[in-house]
Amino acid sequence: MEAVTLENQTITEFVLLGFHDVAELRLLFFIVFTVIYVSTVAGNVLIIVAVVSSQRLHTPMYFFLANLSFLEILYTSTVVPKMLQGFLQEAAISVAGCLLQFFIFGSLATAECFMLAIMAYDRYLAICYPLRYPLLMGPRGCLGLVLVAWLSGFMVDGLVVALMGQLTFCGPSHIDHFYCDFMPLMGLVCSDPRVTQMTTFILSVVCLTVPFGLILTSYARIVVVVLRVPAGAQRRKAFSTCSSHLAVVSTFYGTLMVLYIAPSAVHSQLLSKVFALLYTVVTPLLNPVIYTLRNKEVHYALRRLLYIKHTETRD
Repeated sequence: MEAVTLENQTITEFVLLGFHDVAELRLLFFIVFTVIYVSTVAGNVLIIVAVVSSQRLHTPMYFFLANLSFLEILYTSTVVPKMLQGFLQEAAISVAGCLLQFFIFGSLATAECFMLAIMAYDRYLAICYPLRYPLLMGPRGCLGLVLVAWLSGFMVDGLVVALMGQLTFCGPSHIDHFYCDFMPLMGLVCSDPRVTQMTTFILSVVCLTVPFGLILTSYARIVVVVLRVPAGAQRRKAFSTCSSHLAVVSTFYGTLMVLYIAPSAVHSQLLSKVFALLYTVVTPLLNPVIYTLRNKEVHYALRRLLYIKHTETRD
């Protein structure tokens, strides 16, 4: 009876187990993910600095890219530091802190869903309506779209967290994950979670499929228009720009859809963590790599920035 009583006690603190099932690799994982995290932050900061400092990059495309980079920095910083702590010691977090982490992370992830759709729509207008593009994507319009993306993320996940805050969490107090994700938290609830689960499922479907549908539609129209252009530099440039965006999109949306719309497709908790790593760690790292690897304008801005810094250092 005592064990049952303890099992049903309301708890105030969780312990994130992280990758406890591969304990012998914790030090290696700590080093690898620390390097990835530092590289992610540094790469995205470089993109933001390049866009802000270069007049050539003061265009809607790079304005959205700078916002995406800022999202990625906040996004990965919400999860990775706690994960790194778990490799070295027990990662305890209060219930309120856990819900706050989920709120911030979920809001930023939702905002990124909309931001990627906005970037696809921007490329669609630039390629399909080049003459009307400056009018359609003016400064006010760009700012309005970015504000909608950010506010939508915090409103959607604010509703989810408000519903989660009404639930009672019971023992065990261990979360078999490296951050406070929705499904592991629902496994610790001893009150009725059906309203919260249904609301989260509906919002996940809307916030993933609607932006993803807009992205697919935008790129389908782009492909049709680009194929009409005679083979040459313009066609290669258009496909290069769009392919880099699609590489980020496919990784990000693919893993989120598996985990939040069809979680039954993931048959083990370890596999779930691996999928989570793809959108919490890998995607934020890919963003600066993909957008700078094949982008001459960003290359030029970064080289110019580094040259100026080098000159100032010598002086």
